[in-house]
Amino acid sequence: MLALKVMRLTRPTLYSTLPVICDTVDLPGDSFNEILRKEVAGVHNIPLLATGDLLMLPQSFGNIYLGEIFSCYVSVHNDSDQVVYDVSVKADLQTTAQRIPLSGQGSSAVLTELAPDQSVDDVIHHEVKEIGVHILVCAVSYATQANEKLFFRKFFKFQVLKPLDVKTKFYNAESDEVYLEAQVQNITSAPICLDKVSLEPSTQFTSTQLNTLGPDETSQSVFGSINYLNPMDSRQYLYCLSPKLEIRNNPKILKGVTSIGKLDIVWKYNMGEQGRLQTSQLQRMAPGYGDIRLIVEDVPNTVQIEEPFTVRCRVENSCERSMNLVLVLDKSTSRGLQWTGLSGRPLGNLEPDCSMDIQLDMVPITSGFQTIAGARLIDTFLKRVYDYDDLAQVYVKD
Repeated sequence: MLALKVMRLTRPTLYSTLPVICDTVDLPGDSFNEILRKEVAGVHNIPLLATGDLLMLPQSFGNIYLGEIFSCYVSVHNDSDQVVYDVSVKADLQTTAQRIPLSGQGSSAVLTELAPDQSVDDVIHHEVKEIGVHILVCAVSYATQANEKLFFRKFFKFQVLKPLDVKTKFYNAESDEVYLEAQVQNITSAPICLDKVSLEPSTQFTSTQLNTLGPDETSQSVFGSINYLNPMDSRQYLYCLSPKLEIRNNPKILKGVTSIGKLDIVWKYNMGEQGRLQTSQLQRMAPGYGDIRLIVEDVPNTVQIEEPFTVRCRVENSCERSMNLVLVLDKSTSRGLQWTGLSGRPLGNLEPDCSMDIQLDMVPITSGFQTIAGARLIDTFLKRVYDYDDLAQVYVKD
């Protein structure tokens, strides 16, 4: 007695033309160009543009991508010549992991009666959050005039595809900062515009984006005002994560932190449909710092030749025993820079998970990029030597 129809709601597309042209000296002459000029769907004054200015209704179910809003129209029509009672229409979405109720829940969703040639209509919107096979289950129940209870179901299966391919790389800096490089690739069949690609850091870090021409996110993007990606095109984004002060001052906590944060990506298709994708928590391998660390806190970028400059460093004890340290400065490893000050200077006792600040003085003798090298820390108890031959680089001007 009742008929169920389900249709997917999607935006229209632009009508596409296929321009066929030839040189005017060829046999067809100007015939092809004249046909293009008379094409109803063609853009005025731009006959060779393949995309027309008319909208075309969807011709197929189309692809559904993760992060999109799936919309469908559900209609139950009374095809009989009798009134039916207690009409209930329920729609659920079955995924590989769960069953999601979409409509028709509760007593208020039951229609008291449905006259002949009348229908029950509903529009369903649902944000797709899982990849794989989805099944839309529509169940209809009603009662006839003879109080006979009838029930039927229909299943509509569709596949949810992955819209973006996101690849990440981590770089652990000696200064406890973590650099995240994220590559976002459009693997859909249509062009998209990336509206936002942001990093939501975990509670242990603060994030700084390095993808604009200015110091903050309101500045213009390095990709321009419109970040347009064709199918299989990609963009690379860079972020710097700095540990918070309470984490930075506790090496044990910092050593065990592996969760960095998650990426939040928002994009639009050519007809304005919006998609959103949020990654799971990004994990990195916590770096192994060894027993002792020598961290450069402050170093000038540019120095003048034969003028002394200072490098401020921090020494951290990362092991579980105390150390009695001696600082040795080896001048043979850095030809463009010469150490000044006392070599073999005792730094005293350093307890586990503690740090101390030291100051190193140098004089540049050769212009160009020079590497600060030749610092040695000696543990007098175990007679171990820790070499630091690539602390930082400075540019020496004449």
